[in-house]
Amino acid sequence: MRCKIAKKLVFFLLIFLGIFYLSFAEEANQEKADLSYAFGVVIAADLSQLGLDFDPDFFAQGFRDFMENPDTRLTLNEAIQQVEMAIQAAMAERSEINRREGEIFLAQNAARSGVYTTYSGLQYEIIVEGTGKQPSINDYVRVHYTGFLIDGTVFDSSHEDGEPVEFPLQGVIPGWSEGLQLMREGGKILLFIPSALAYGTQGAGNIIPPNSVIIFQVELLEVLDGTPQYYWDFDDLDFHWDD
Repeated sequence: MRCKIAKKLVFFLLIFLGIFYLSFAEEANQEKADLSYAFGVVIAADLSQLGLDFDPDFFAQGFRDFMENPDTRLTLNEAIQQVEMAIQAAMAERSEINRREGEIFLAQNAARSGVYTTYSGLQYEIIVEGTGKQPSINDYVRVHYTGFLIDGTVFDSSHEDGEPVEFPLQGVIPGWSEGLQLMREGGKILLFIPSALAYGTQGAGNIIPPNSVIIFQVELLEVLDGTPQYYWDFDDLDFHWDD
């Protein structure tokens, strides 16, 4: 994952370098200026998201040095290696911070009235008691949900998409699989899922950071008979179609 992020940054940089180089060959127009600015925003956003603290002046100097004379004080391979090491260190630090914050959150949350903790460490709070069928591990279900990070950031919601989702309990993260088996149709629950029962030390792309505790508000609409035509896979956050 670290190499992919580093290569992504290098890819954007190389594209940006090419576009910027062309701007030297002719008078810059507004479209090129806007595009160049946009690339700067994208690169800065990626670096900031990784928690990297970089100096824009030296960034510009490295850019100019490469454009004017490829014989820079760092070779391209050395630069890539340094970027990868910085990304690795930043991700490790962020992951450890997330782990500590998650432990504190779960400890405080467990003390709240109405919150229960299972043997696995999953925490849940019943909002509405369901009265219908209770799913088993082999069932498919239809639900509405909203997913949060512990800082309140919403990272996904079926309500925003306007449609409930269907999936097998065997095809989702352990926290979902266990939590939904505690419900009955018509019920609504809050699931507080430790990272070990969610996406662990890897996280989920740019959506869920490594070692993150995640929270889901879930409404169980229906336990389905048979296999639906499509279902949502929370392991890779994508749709799957059954033949």
